Order: sequence, then C-alpha cells, then structure tokens
Amino acid sequence: MTILLGIFEEGLIYAVMALGVYITYKILDFPDLSVDSTFPMGAALTASAVLAGIHPVLTLPLSFLAGAAAGCVTGFIHVKLKVRDLLSGIIVMTGLYSLNLRFAGGRANVPVFARETIFENRFLENVMPREFAPCTAVLILFATVLTCKALLDLYLNTRSGFLLRAAGDNETFVTSLAKDKGTVKIVGLAIANGFAALAGSVYCQHKGFFEISTGTGAIVIGLASVIIGLQVFCPDHRPYPGAHSFRLAGQTFRVRPTTAVIAGSVLYKACISAAISMGLEANDLKLITSVLFLVILVVSTDRRKRGKVHA
Repeated sequence: MTILLGIFEEGLIYAVMALGVYITYKILDFPDLSVDSTFPMGAALTASAVLAGIHPVLTLPLSFLAGAAAGCVTGFIHVKLKVRDLLSGIIVMTGLYSLNLRFAGGRANVPVFARETIFENRFLENVMPREFAPCTAVLILFATVLTCKALLDLYLNTRSGFLLRAAGDNETFVTSLAKDKGTVKIVGLAIANGFAALAGSVYCQHKGFFEISTGTGAIVIGLASVIIGLQVFCPDHRPYPGAHSFRLAGQTFRVRPTTAVIAGSVLYKACISAAISMGLEANDLKLITSVLFLVILVVSTDRRKRGKVHA
C-alpha cells in the first residue's frame, strides 16, 4: 500500500509538469529545455516564501507566474531575437540556474520541514479524519492535478487555445487570421513553464526541501509521461482537446489527451518503481529513465510508421 501511494504521489506531482510539456512537445512542437530550470525555480521560490512566512497556498500562483515569466523570456529569445528553439531553451535553462540559487538565498539546499505546507497544516489536522491520514497527500495532489487539467481544457477550448493549437499545426492559418504567430507561441511557452514551476512548488512542499539539482532530467520525465500516456490512451492523437478512443479488453473508451498525459505520468512512475523493486539500485534511476525513454521513443516511432503504411 505504501509503494502504491508513493507511485501515485510522485506520478501526480510530475503530471502537473507533464501537462506543460504536452503543450510544448505535442501542440507547439517546441523542444523547450528550460523546463529543467523552471521546475526547480518553483521549488526555490516556494522554499523562500514559506520560510518568509507566506501562506503555502499562495506560493502556488506565485510559482506559476514566475514560471510563466521564464517561458515568456524563452519565447522572446526565439521569436523576437530569432534564436533557434532548442538554443532558446538552453539559454534560459542555464541562466535560471544562477537565479534559482539567488531565489534560495545562495544555498543549494533549503529545508522547510518545520514549516506548514499544503500537505501539513493545522487546517488539515482539524478537518481530515485520522483514518484518511495516509491518503491525505494523494487526495490533495489529485485535487491539484484535476484543477490544472480542468483549467487547461477550458483554455484549449477558447479562441486563444484554438490559435495555440493552430500555431503548432499550421502557422500559415494563424497568419491568415491576422494574428501574430510569435505572440501565440510565447503564450504557449508561458503556460507550459508556469505548469512546470507549479509542479516544482508542489514537489518542494511534498518533499520538505529545495535542492538545486531537483530539475535535472525533468524534461525527460515530462516527455516520457506525455508519450506513454498518448501512445497508450490516445494512439490517434491530434492537437485538439476532444476525446480520443482506445480499446481495452474488447471495450472502447474515450479519453482526453490531458487525462492521458496524467495517466502516463503515473504509469511512468510505476515502471520506475517496478524496475527498482526488481533489484536495481536507486543510483541507477537516471539509467533506468534513459533506457525506458529510448524504448518509448522507438515503440512510438514504429507505431507511427505502421500507421502511415496502413493509411
């Protein structure tokens, strides 16, 4: 039971970030590596804010706005300064490393164990029954992820959301509507990095500390979650928010891409947990991640080629 709860907790934390990676990777087709630094930026800001006495709930929108600002910088460098998308992300990722240390007061590790967080506070102690105590973190994380998913689905159904999907799929169409495709990309990058920083904030409060190396490999985890979720639950995925169908045990189910991404994050963490339980050491986690990610990419590429052949 403890292992299962751990899988859901880790999976739901990174699911928030995976929603952002879904925007850049699947909708905008933008290889945004700045996620590796916006994730720990949310953690750094949260640790400093909590130690300063700011209510832990307020650190969530604060982190999102900070991440959105970083995403705007990435978009500005790419759109206005004409720097390649990959290099834009690398530039911001590198610069944010130093900023994150400044946000954390110059320390690479900042503990917040003795402070109230969204997972441990007096309100929860008074409201939550003791028998639900082991599941408190999962319930809070589920509510957080569900809120993020609902807001993203609502946004993707707005006019701005339609333009965002069009910018990644057909830039000429956006231009024909007299809209600036560059501005649309900046908005998409802002939202994506906002989710990444929000995930970092939740991670910091769940683990009880900020660590400067927290975001290392975050983009790989996000990509793996997105690809697993879409390949399993939305094999016919297209960049729009409508439900997609998949078959299981002879039955057809319909799932939105955002739901698939969340499920993919939990499945990814389950795969990592299974690998460790089979005897692999925690030190091999990065190796497990890279191998699993490679397998996912090969399988998805092979499935895409088969689909084209059948078409």
